[in-house]
Amino acid sequence: MTKDYYITPKSTYLMRLLWKAAGGDRFILERATFADQMKYMCLGGVVTATGIMAALAGGFAFYTIFEPKGSAIDQGFSPGTCILSCFFGFFWGLMIFNIDRFIVTSTGKGDGTEAITWQEFKGAIPRILMGAIIAMTISKPVEIRMFKTEIDARLYEEQLKVQKEFEKRTAANFEDRLKNVDDDLTWINAARQELMNRIKKAETDYLDQLNGRTGVAGAGNGPLSKALKAQLDNLEQEMNQFDQTHAAELSSIQSKRKDIRKEKEKALSENVAVAHGLDGLLERIKLADEIAGWGISLFVTLLFLAIELTPIFFKLMLVKTPYDYLEDNIKELIKAENGIEVKYDYYKDKKGQERHLVIHHQAGRLIHEKANAAEAQKELIDYAIKKYIEQQKDRMDKDPDAFIKQLGDA
Repeated sequence: MTKDYYITPKSTYLMRLLWKAAGGDRFILERATFADQMKYMCLGGVVTATGIMAALAGGFAFYTIFEPKGSAIDQGFSPGTCILSCFFGFFWGLMIFNIDRFIVTSTGKGDGTEAITWQEFKGAIPRILMGAIIAMTISKPVEIRMFKTEIDARLYEEQLKVQKEFEKRTAANFEDRLKNVDDDLTWINAARQELMNRIKKAETDYLDQLNGRTGVAGAGNGPLSKALKAQLDNLEQEMNQFDQTHAAELSSIQSKRKDIRKEKEKALSENVAVAHGLDGLLERIKLADEIAGWGISLFVTLLFLAIELTPIFFKLMLVKTPYDYLEDNIKELIKAENGIEVKYDYYKDKKGQERHLVIHHQAGRLIHEKANAAEAQKELIDYAIKKYIEQQKDRMDKDPDAFIKQLGDA
């Protein structure tokens, strides 16, 4: 707008983009004051910044959920997950940006004064609730990133605790199975050891008798020595028979014991994977609340609430400016050009609330034209039927026989 009393500054490309983000009308803003331009540029900046923060928070949350699980301290980097997180963060930020833009543009201007009345606040409650939900979804991932170092250290401790607890449970589970196998093995070993002791004793007795160390008469290779030798041979034969009888059973027990130990080693090797599975978004949110405390967590959430809800409250607090009057004027001109008349606060409904009366003149005119045309057509049809009846009566009066014959042929 260029006038003798005022020249509106020219807008830049960035300013026009922020106007669109705030739902401002470029045509009107370029004819309004610089204050109006700055007002909508700042509102657009807040909406855009919220979308950017939502994109970063959404991308970080996505990466935290789908990143390769590992030690909380020594975490690897996944390029594939990072690329997917960027795409998700972009679409998440774009969605939040559009929601914020809708919330801001759909919020009215209030009564044009700085005071926020209860009626204005009540009307803005749905938008405030939506803004609060968006602010909380953004604040949590950002809070996790702010305290990442402390969370990683605490999470590493939790992983070690889970790993040790899992090792204890795994060891106890396999110890019971090994004990059952070892009981069978112990019985066989005990029976064989008993037989071995008997063989050693018989061998000692035989050698002592053979060498004369027993002090019994008839020492040397005599009848008693031969009897002891026969007893020793029987015991050795019994030992061989025992080994042959229990060979398959011993082999089976050893195989079972070996398999159980392999299963135990495999289960213990999974302890690290189980502990690393603790590294999730929910666990990090819980640790963030414990580390930061309710005070800091509340402060971060309130910060994002303030950023998210500022445009809504500011729009309710803003005093009407030339932009608002120009916008109202253009709306009235568009309605007038299209034959729409609004009589404000024309009547009260059943609840006593004042309502507007909307009159659509062009639609009424068209309805009136259509109704009159239909009425005229109806009158013409009635008149034609009347004339036709009169014509047929004249023919009947002139020649009744011919008329009757015509009806019979029909």
